[in-house]
Amino acid sequence: MNTTHSHIASAGLLVAPGKIEIREFDLPEPGHDEILLAVEGCGICGTDIHEYQRDPFGLIPVVLGHEGTGTIVALGRNVTRDTQGEPLQVGDQVVTSVLVPPDCPFTADFPERSNLSDALGVYGLIPDSADRHLNGYFATHLVIREGSTVFKVTGMSLKQRVLIEPMAVTVHALERAKTTGLLNFDSTVVVQGCGPIGLMMVASLFAFGIEKIIAIDGVPKRLEAARRMGASSTIDITAADADARIAAVRAQTKGRGADFAFQCTGSPEAAAAVWKYVRRGGGLCEVGFFMDNGECTINPHEDLCKKEITAVGSWVYTPGEYPMAIAMIRHPVRIGIPIESLVTHVFRLADINLAMETNIAMEGLKIAIVPELPVS
Repeated sequence: MNTTHSHIASAGLLVAPGKIEIREFDLPEPGHDEILLAVEGCGICGTDIHEYQRDPFGLIPVVLGHEGTGTIVALGRNVTRDTQGEPLQVGDQVVTSVLVPPDCPFTADFPERSNLSDALGVYGLIPDSADRHLNGYFATHLVIREGSTVFKVTGMSLKQRVLIEPMAVTVHALERAKTTGLLNFDSTVVVQGCGPIGLMMVASLFAFGIEKIIAIDGVPKRLEAARRMGASSTIDITAADADARIAAVRAQTKGRGADFAFQCTGSPEAAAAVWKYVRRGGGLCEVGFFMDNGECTINPHEDLCKKEITAVGSWVYTPGEYPMAIAMIRHPVRIGIPIESLVTHVFRLADINLAMETNIAMEGLKIAIVPELPVS
């Protein structure tokens, strides 16, 4: 076993809504089937913000952070390879995917749909306990548990690695959309909501080969970013009412509406509006509601039956989609999409509360915590 690490770890422990305290914990030696990771960075997700603001999952006390990556500093004696069979050693850079208990009956019956298991686990959404700390990436170290999915990503930049997890969300959404048979290289696609997930959805679609992408949002810098990610046109919701937005989409689609739409906001109002952008016989993928933000109303006659829209939901991702997400991060870089530019702000772990408030204020795109960031 390798033990070239200090004996104390620091972690940002959410102790009350709106309050993260930096706590120190003794650094454990990994068990025979575990990995000790030195965290290099982790993005802040919208789910982190919801938990930070009001603890809807009832996780407090908890170390948040699931869009993370780090370097192996110690390997348990039984750990030799990652989930894809790649050999692992101290110094390798890795990311983790979801945790699905091996005794989950749903996953046993539907292994390809493990993302729908009620027993699904995610680092950063596991409560702290007396005997288990370092369960999230907003820390200097993370203990990767037995049976976890781990992927070696040595050689990718830190910003690229921080974006792998949200890219997995969009890859899964794209795979769900493809099941409708309604996406092809000539499709016109609406992406509603240009937060980090929406922007990565644009980049995924463009890298997939779809060039007619209409991005809809109300924040100018997000719309500018959408164009950098590959959007062919944008619609600012603050400059056009609902009817004008529908007319703008139809003006670009021979009066019909988009062939497909991805709804990437957590707004019930937006979830109702997106149906209006889709042509008769088109498709829709709902990506935005990873939290219960309320209900919306659609007209079943006008929005669904009369138009014969094919709608699919998208929930998290499967471990099997992680290699696709890693490849999807690398591909935009090769074709000139500045995917790394989505990481606009970087904060030290000590400044994590400020980072959360900066995210809430929508002052950046993707905000990351880098524990070892030098004090400027």
